[in-house]
Amino acid sequence: MTTIIQNALLLTCERDMSVIDPGFVTIKKDRIAAIGAGPGPDDPEATVIDVGGDLVMPGMVNPHAHLPMTLFRGLGEDVDDRLFRYVLPMERKFVTPRMVRIGTSLAAWESIRAGVTTVADMYYYESEVGKILDAAGLRGVVGQTIADFNPPDHRTIDEGFDLIETLVETFRDHHRIIPSMAPHAPYSTGPSVMRRIATWADDHPDIPIQIHLAEMDSEMDWAQSMHGCRPLELVDRSGLLRNGLIAAHCLHVNESEILRMAEAGIGVAHNARSNAKAGRGIAPVEDMRRSGIPVGIATDGPMSGNTLDLFSQFAAVSMFAKLRGKSRQPMPARDIIQMATCEGAEALGLGRTIGSLTPGKQADLIRISMASARLQPIYDPYAALVFAATSDDVTDVMVAGCWLMRDREILTLDTKKTRRDAGQMAQEFKAEMARIDQ
Repeated sequence: MTTIIQNALLLTCERDMSVIDPGFVTIKKDRIAAIGAGPGPDDPEATVIDVGGDLVMPGMVNPHAHLPMTLFRGLGEDVDDRLFRYVLPMERKFVTPRMVRIGTSLAAWESIRAGVTTVADMYYYESEVGKILDAAGLRGVVGQTIADFNPPDHRTIDEGFDLIETLVETFRDHHRIIPSMAPHAPYSTGPSVMRRIATWADDHPDIPIQIHLAEMDSEMDWAQSMHGCRPLELVDRSGLLRNGLIAAHCLHVNESEILRMAEAGIGVAHNARSNAKAGRGIAPVEDMRRSGIPVGIATDGPMSGNTLDLFSQFAAVSMFAKLRGKSRQPMPARDIIQMATCEGAEALGLGRTIGSLTPGKQADLIRISMASARLQPIYDPYAALVFAATSDDVTDVMVAGCWLMRDREILTLDTKKTRRDAGQMAQEFKAEMARIDQ
């Protein structure tokens, strides 16, 4: 039950973001037992893995995604009205427990392959999402979406609450899967539903809440015209701005709102790539972080950002901050990796459990090969990860002391079946798109 990983370039991702080279990690059962410099302890009964100088770091944390939407990836990319022309009608027709299982299996495969060990999801039939993530060995915060726009899995808000109660009961006290309440957004629930959710949250203080917040100009206009305030104030009035809230996007927040967010103790999921792709702007990430708000790097849904791979987000997050600040100084590479690990964990309320190679924390870690030509020479391992590495460099993934991938081979999923099922579902989607276009 003991594994020693040695001869590693260790990124601890603790608050000091220390680098140990060479170093070792000792894992006992599902936890990190020790880390340090040198070859590590001599334990004849342990399994010893010599990684030959490869980089070992905590598994990455994706604090906002819509996993089953892998099946919508690339659909209608060049169509201006694709949301209303294709996506919403097709969600109402095709989003079933079967579709959610297939899409989540594809998402789990992609996430593991990219070194993402924890993901926060918001979608429908979320109990099915949790079951797939559990079977894949991943860690997840699974959020049952509630909305008033006739979503696929509930016709009324009461039915939505029933789904959440089922989700909570299914994963109560699970060691990796955390149930979550996920009101879609202020404009798609309204104040009365948010107040009801706040009351429910008072009775379930350990259940995190996920929401899209201050994401779009239209959302800002809606809040002002309908309620005479900004979205964040509306959420605050409703009682949802509280510790345990995970707010995705937060592009349109001002200085006073950032101070209020910090005071309330919320976490933020920053979706730089999907925001840019939609032309929505650049979130004030540095301002939020300076105020003490934990901000994690997220992918958003695969339809919006096309990938669940955090490597593809890193350069964008750094470069957008540098463009905003007109300098190389903002958002250094070390900060990017911090946001992808320990800070992302804090944003999800999991900072004491995961996010760093700290004795006592869960053994969620990844191995990254540094052999590629594009990673040489290595002056700064953080800069190499942010600006040169790709998900193809990830070779091994462990969650809670169990290997999910070894030597780039997924161990917990039938990837051939997953690919086949996704292809069959895509054919159904294509046929429906052709029917719509007639």
